Amino acid sequence: MIKKLLVIGPSWVGDGVMAQPLYRRLHERHPGLELHVFAPAWTLPLLARMPEVAKAHLNPFGHGQLQLRERWRTARALHRESFDQVVVLPNSLKAALIPFMAGIPLRTGFTGEMRYGLLNDTRELDEHELPTMVERFCILAEAPRTALHRPIPHPSLSSQPAAQLAVAQRLGLQPDTPIVAMCPGAEYGPAKRWPQRHFAALAKMLSARGYQVWLFGSAKDQQIGDAISQLADGCALNLCGKTGLDEAIDLMALASLAVCNDSGLMHVAAALHIPLVALYGSSSPDFTPPLSDQAEIVSLNLDCSPCFERNCPYQHLRCLEDMLPERVLQSCLTLLDTTPHETTAHK
Repeated sequence: MIKKLLVIGPSWVGDGVMAQPLYRRLHERHPGLELHVFAPAWTLPLLARMPEVAKAHLNPFGHGQLQLRERWRTARALHRESFDQVVVLPNSLKAALIPFMAGIPLRTGFTGEMRYGLLNDTRELDEHELPTMVERFCILAEAPRTALHRPIPHPSLSSQPAAQLAVAQRLGLQPDTPIVAMCPGAEYGPAKRWPQRHFAALAKMLSARGYQVWLFGSAKDQQIGDAISQLADGCALNLCGKTGLDEAIDLMALASLAVCNDSGLMHVAAALHIPLVALYGSSSPDFTPPLSDQAEIVSLNLDCSPCFERNCPYQHLRCLEDMLPERVLQSCLTLLDTTPHETTAHK
């Protein structure tokens, strides 16, 4: 009999990308699996690029919202799907409520915050044995007390050349000159954002070498992008807020290189198999590294980092301020040919 399984997906774009190896492993363990994912709206374009996902269900609940009556209605709709099992990735109590209300027979997840009873297939997390987020996701595909299946494949997002060209034409872009994608935002907070003047200086250096620079991000990053474009004297084109995530994926797939803060778009770039320079300040590449064989990680490894704070607790942000553009350029050049070449689309 074909198994039907629901995953309660993560709330962040980067985590949504890192969940794909779990989906792949679930298919390996359960041939013919019908896999559904319950996820917030901003991550749904990712699921549309993942062939492992048969159907996505909208999670309409914002952070901190209990809304028991609405959760009950959502649970009743999921109950009609007759799932055999659910895997709950977020560790919150609220994330486990809907699967319990939906009456899904097998409910798998880490013990989390007081979730005994809501989950009936609970796992204890060994943070030393499973130091990265992708490992913690993937272990939930295995039977209890079973070792993690290795190696874990890297995430992979699909992008079709026709879609890439259509978005480029809509925005009046010319992808025939090699492109560097820069992602200067980070939803988590300023302590993850490389300074705007550093991005601008790097954009000038790359423009002088024959590359056009496109800035990617959400509408929240538009002011950051405007500032970088102005500081770069027009050497960086600000696309922040001009695309949805689906279009950003297609445009980023045209790039020869991506330079990203530790952000959701960094993980998108890695999953598109673009050569990637990943910049780490307050966060750690030990926990959420770019899952790519073509990545250069730049981190100063100061005594005060990683602090995992949204804002620098010492008010100096040296972990990013002292990460000079010349240092990042060297990482770019190890991944790029120094002679501009014709860009190729990534699938």
